[in-house]
Amino acid sequence: MDPAPASPLAAPLDISFDYTRSLGPVLGQFMTGLRDRRVLGARTSDGRVHVPPLEYDPATHAPVTELVPVQPTGTVTSWTWTEKPLDGQPLDRPFGWALIRLDGSDTPLLHAVDAGRESMRTGMRVRIRWATRRSGHIRDIACFEPVQAPDPGVDPAAGGDPVTVMTTPIRLSYTHTTSAEESRYLRALAEGRLLGQRCPVCRKVYVPPRVCPADGVPTEDEVPVRDHGTVTTYCVVNVPFAGQRLDPPYVVAQILLDGADIPIPHLILGLPTSEVRMGMRVAAVWRDPETWSTTPENIAHFRPTGEPDAPYESYQEHL
Repeated sequence: MDPAPASPLAAPLDISFDYTRSLGPVLGQFMTGLRDRRVLGARTSDGRVHVPPLEYDPATHAPVTELVPVQPTGTVTSWTWTEKPLDGQPLDRPFGWALIRLDGSDTPLLHAVDAGRESMRTGMRVRIRWATRRSGHIRDIACFEPVQAPDPGVDPAAGGDPVTVMTTPIRLSYTHTTSAEESRYLRALAEGRLLGQRCPVCRKVYVPPRVCPADGVPTEDEVPVRDHGTVTTYCVVNVPFAGQRLDPPYVVAQILLDGADIPIPHLILGLPTSEVRMGMRVAAVWRDPETWSTTPENIAHFRPTGEPDAPYESYQEHL
């Protein structure tokens, strides 16, 4: 009897980065106002006041130039209840998400309301609870609360230079479960092997295995692939960014492994960035076998082999 197939691999994954954007003249004023405990709305050509402000008039498409103050109090127009808050949400206890039309505004603002489930209702009156420390961000509004709530007492308006840039941490946490084909590929990596699969229609070998993008069918036959290959294209990373593991400059290349029909992205180290070129022959540098697991990180990077460059014709179909 054939042995029972191994169960698919699964692992928790966290993706996070700081998203930074310049604000421009309208949102810059809006965020500066929040820092200073003021809310500004944008008046459009139809006389309506929008909060958050629009940068362009939806009717005339002209830039919005008139910003007007609105009140920190408002009315809940609709809402939903969050019993189990997620990491990063405004409150760490059950709360209501609500659309709130601030007094003086014609459009609702989405934000959290810190109130009991029995208190939440359409038409309830709420006010802003300002964050103790504010920097020019939507989170300067900590949440909303019923107007009858006691004033928590926060520091006075901060003041300072106009806010021109806003940084927002982005995070996504989820569990990734692999397909049976991907699981075999990852288990082979844990043994120091590279494994591809062949499309039954076009006969191309894909690493990692996947549904063939040309024919729309799953790959089938397993094909051992060599850990040597050819650089097809590459880029030199010169710009530093948060979480970067290497100091720039360094090279990220597309590498066509021997026996494969689609390149994989990886680092090229071991030579000056100016010497990396299309057609250069490279080999995988594996980490210490004692550290291997079911991850592509078992390969630390690729390095040049010293072989003659591959002719362009050998990889021109794989750019």
